[in-house]
Amino acid sequence: MDPRLYATPAPQRRPGRRPVLRRLAALAIGLGALLGLLLGTAAPASAHAALIGTDPAQNSVVKTAPQRIVLTFSEGVLLSSDSLRVLDPRGTDVAVGTPGHAVGKDAGATSTVALKPGLTGGTYTVAWRAISQDSHPVAGAFTFSIGAPSKTTVSVSGEAAAGNGAASVFYGIGRYLAYAGFALLVGGSVFLTVCWPKGALLRPMQRIATTGWVAMVVATIGLIMLRGPYVNGKGLGQAFDLDVMRTQLETRPGAALISRLLLLAAAAVFLAVLFGSYAKRDDPAERADLAWGLGIGGGVVAVGIAATWAMAEHASVGIQPKVAMPVDVVHLLSMAVWLGGLITLLTALWAPSTAGTVERAAVRRFSALALGAVSTLIASGTYQAWRQMGSWKAFTDTSYGRLLLIKIILVCVLVGVAWFSRRWTQAIGERPATVKPSTARPVKTAPVKTAPVKTAPVKAAPVKAASVRAASEQSAPVEAAVETPTESAVEPTVLETSGGRRTPSRPVKQATPLWSRGRPAWPRWSGSRPARR
Repeated sequence: MDPRLYATPAPQRRPGRRPVLRRLAALAIGLGALLGLLLGTAAPASAHAALIGTDPAQNSVVKTAPQRIVLTFSEGVLLSSDSLRVLDPRGTDVAVGTPGHAVGKDAGATSTVALKPGLTGGTYTVAWRAISQDSHPVAGAFTFSIGAPSKTTVSVSGEAAAGNGAASVFYGIGRYLAYAGFALLVGGSVFLTVCWPKGALLRPMQRIATTGWVAMVVATIGLIMLRGPYVNGKGLGQAFDLDVMRTQLETRPGAALISRLLLLAAAAVFLAVLFGSYAKRDDPAERADLAWGLGIGGGVVAVGIAATWAMAEHASVGIQPKVAMPVDVVHLLSMAVWLGGLITLLTALWAPSTAGTVERAAVRRFSALALGAVSTLIASGTYQAWRQMGSWKAFTDTSYGRLLLIKIILVCVLVGVAWFSRRWTQAIGERPATVKPSTARPVKTAPVKTAPVKTAPVKAAPVKAASVRAASEQSAPVEAAVETPTESAVEPTVLETSGGRRTPSRPVKQATPLWSRGRPAWPRWSGSRPARR
């Protein structure tokens, strides 16, 4: 046996792996340098409105009673009837009138209220509440003293801050539920229209996009109802107050939620066409025409839904809002395409009813699409981080900075997951459809030797040579004992002719059946051929 049959092939190194790692390292260093440059030259910014100044100053002692309290914020704020309260040492509110904005430049970023005349000495507590331009409530409290500090019955920690309590918890759940629904709706629809159109006929694939749509509808209705108690810092009873709900719908965040609800109605029509006439079309030309319409309509709906976040939250305030809002829309769409598409792909590969039905071309298309989405996600996230943070110190000194640090860690984890998922999807797309050869060692078999067959001399009657030849041609073939063609030695036979002379025949090779097209093909003659005289 050939010893090369038992040799184990040497492991081959993956070509081009080290250059790829070097390129990734260079890309990471470049992004880090760009982020450091941007943060080093950026102006300070914060996620929500921050209190940057008060009059009187916090913890100060004044000789005479002030006529009004003035608060200054880092950005414009919205005020309500109870945005400012000034409590004396006994806990009595000494503010007069309704809080409003001060007169002058950047008046929208101020809050002021008048005080009663003739205030006595002691320590006074100012509790404030406002709505930042990104729709998030901010609140706090501070103290100042007239004449000299004194004991006070007011507990600053007991003042209910806006955004706390059960309403805040449920409002936060609704926001994250809306984000998750958006990812499933957009990512599932893109995967089924661009990567795997045939999957739109399968029920598990339809459930992914439909679940995302239902989650967004439920979350949006819940956010509309919870907006009032969340902003005002009240109980959940205000969720059913129509007057409070009407007041919130007149604000920019309320208008964004109503717009989102209307766009979801258009998204329902998109899903009906996608899972109906588009998935059932057999003609490629008709499907291509319908795909253009679905792509344009679905793209407009997806961009519009993403814009409802951009127009009411962080991107709409601060520096460069005209650039930040489109970047925020792209950021949300990239997140949805990658994360929602990945969930759809995993469901298609692992669900019992769809396992083994995904085409390799669909996996390759999603791999390229996911790479572009993750790259866009990193680029847009870098810009948003530069825009929100003004210095390195802000990462640890502000709550938003600490939250952003956690987000950066999560993004790094997601990039790692994206890298491994791309390698995994490429392996699926390039896997050949061949049977894996057996690794069992072949069994050696000894060659079989056939013994020569001896035949006894045959005395034939005196016949003519022509008659012998004709009889030999019409003789029946003898079937071989072995299936493979072999040769067996045959002893010469002796024939007697009419003259009485013995003529030995030539020793010939006995023929065995040959196989042709699955059937034995016998030779024309078998046996011994008489020698010519």
